[in-house]
Amino acid sequence: MEQYSQPCGKNPAEAEANVQEGAGGLLLLAAAHETGLLCHLETAAASFLRDLAKTGHTVVTLLKTKQYDGLTSFTDVGEFVPLTYDRKGQVIREVAQACFALALADLKDQILPLQVALIRDLRRQVPCAPPEADPNQDSGLPAWWRENWQAEPTKAESTTAKLIPIVTTAPHIDAVELAQTYIRRWLLQENVIRDYLLPLGLDVNHGYGKTLVPNSESSKKRAVLEKRLSDIQRWAPAARKRSSKASLRYTRLRKEMKAKGEQRYRVLDEQLQKLQAQGVSPGEWKAERNRLQAEAEREMQALWERVSRALETSNKEFAKWERYCREQGELLRALEDLAVQERTMYELDNRKDQIMTVCKLALANLAMWTRDQCFPATFARATWGRLAPFFQLPGVVTSSQQTVSVHLRPFHDRQYNRDLSLLCQRVNEKQLHLPDDHLLLFQVQERSRPILHQQRQLNA
Repeated sequence: MEQYSQPCGKNPAEAEANVQEGAGGLLLLAAAHETGLLCHLETAAASFLRDLAKTGHTVVTLLKTKQYDGLTSFTDVGEFVPLTYDRKGQVIREVAQACFALALADLKDQILPLQVALIRDLRRQVPCAPPEADPNQDSGLPAWWRENWQAEPTKAESTTAKLIPIVTTAPHIDAVELAQTYIRRWLLQENVIRDYLLPLGLDVNHGYGKTLVPNSESSKKRAVLEKRLSDIQRWAPAARKRSSKASLRYTRLRKEMKAKGEQRYRVLDEQLQKLQAQGVSPGEWKAERNRLQAEAEREMQALWERVSRALETSNKEFAKWERYCREQGELLRALEDLAVQERTMYELDNRKDQIMTVCKLALANLAMWTRDQCFPATFARATWGRLAPFFQLPGVVTSSQQTVSVHLRPFHDRQYNRDLSLLCQRVNEKQLHLPDDHLLLFQVQERSRPILHQQRQLNA
């Protein structure tokens, strides 16, 4: 469960500390006794939130999905109002105020009442809880046993918008304000990489080419589903044919068994009547009857086993045929859902941006080398903002057969001019050469300074 605790009228940066608690990975920032507190917690028990609330802290966190079961888990749910819009002006998130009772594990039958900013994300759909099965309800599968039956997608699973419950221990909340504050929390945190790139100007994207490409993940899933559907469509007619043959065989064997059974027992009755006509004693007649009946039952048992095996085969092929037909509808439904959920993918050609980034890094390294080699010692940790005026300074460039002289225009600041003089001195001492082997020389232009009182005398 992800948590974020907001201070009550206090600057969150005033007190921060790290405390690790238990196997649950509890990360607590700032364990101050004062009211101001900023926490970002990975997991926290209800008892921990209760203790923080008792000390006067206001904790804001998210509920785990296993802690609630849909909208019915919340009470006093207000009206949903728009929270976020897309580029076309359509509402993609709604929020409503609600209440939630968080059970306390250490105290039975005790709860921690929480206020909830209940966000409903209309872009993300999750399956609804399945209703109780009704034995009298039709399965919805068409008459698949008919000759001209065609597979159709099964009914789409009912879905609902995903809920994002932001809970807080505050007694009163504004659902919209709380949701907006929590969503923007990451943008307000320090981004070290961006802070490093900003001074170098490397956070600029110089553009990239964008080409529409197939969604590889969706293509793999579609290929698997289509192959399975093709196999099922090939297997279903074969299973139907086998089921039909097995059913006909079972019917034939059953009729044969019935006819043979009637004939066999007719013969048994004739044998018993002959014995009775011969005047055998009742004991002998009874013993002979039992023997003849057992012999007839053994003969009929062998026939009945053949019929049972035929019936079992017929039922097995029929169930396989039905399973294939049902699976066709499920596969068609999966393909339709995949087409609806498939995201458009683009291949980005960012070679231009990479080349510009390499050039910027090279330029930054060159500027740092120039700072370390040519600038005074006071510029050892100078950033580009301090070095830029020297690199942008205008001047006059003159060249000869062996040298290239740069006459720089001085600043209107004495300290800058002193640093500029030291810069020119160090460059000349280094005796730097250009790629064409010309010696590079720097010097500061002499600025003309007319004397004001002499101008006044001339004007007089």
